[in-house]
Amino acid sequence: MNPGLIHAALAFAAWGMYPLYFKAIASVPPLEVVLQRSVWSLVFMLGLLTVLRRWGWLRGLAAQPRRLGLFALSALLLSVNWLIYVMAVQDGHIVEASLGYFINPLVNVLLGVAVLRERLRRVQWVAVALAAAGVLWLTLLTGRLPWIALVLAGSFGLYGLLRKTATLGAIEGFALETLLLAPVVVPALLWWTFARHGVLVQGDAGLIGWVLLSGPLTTVPLLLFAAGARRLKLATLGLVQYLAPTISLLLGVWVFHEPFDAQRLIGFAFIWAGLALVSADALGLRPWRPAPPRLP
Repeated sequence: MNPGLIHAALAFAAWGMYPLYFKAIASVPPLEVVLQRSVWSLVFMLGLLTVLRRWGWLRGLAAQPRRLGLFALSALLLSVNWLIYVMAVQDGHIVEASLGYFINPLVNVLLGVAVLRERLRRVQWVAVALAAAGVLWLTLLTGRLPWIALVLAGSFGLYGLLRKTATLGAIEGFALETLLLAPVVVPALLWWTFARHGVLVQGDAGLIGWVLLSGPLTTVPLLLFAAGARRLKLATLGLVQYLAPTISLLLGVWVFHEPFDAQRLIGFAFIWAGLALVSADALGLRPWRPAPPRLP
């Protein structure tokens, strides 16, 4: 078996099981969770880069304001994504959060059209239309837009677009994002800890330990993903990514008993049909195209 497939599967499986972690620290407010996660990810990344002796990429960054600006924006989008996701899990909306990551590949298709001026094939337009029908169905069913799913899909789609245009590796890019956030995040966490009696002041040893683990729990899947992405075709990686929202969806329904009746399933089915078309198109499986004529 391709070791890249194992690395990628482990990364997406870990991301899919994040609801278990965020439920374990549900007594910590979502904003504090994001602050803690950013700070301890920074500490972990600084240690990792020191061990690997990979600091050369920092040279000359000060003279590249455009790159720094792109990474500052990507760091902000990632923070928004984290905050909405933690809020969704703690408030009992794991199913809707998983929907966001099912929609994400289709958002990427739309961003390719809107930003990169890519042209969609007919099957891709059909896939987007199916996803839109699914979102509309869920809106009519619940009486509101599934805004958690849309914000998660949009923020992560824009984040991926920015990282695609910024030339730094996964490890270095994430390290730079946490460094750029540090001047805001570190003072904010200090204020929260001492002015609002945060978890580091009033939490028990077990809860503090879970919070301190947020650094490696954030960065280790990222390293596994980077290792897998180097060894896999993009189409294969695109299929493996569905592992994360699938695990989250199953956790939401079977472990945390969130509602998922037959009517809600119809909305998801529209979106899954769109994903199936996009995935088949990416893999080159296109039964909707006529076979080329055979030569006599």
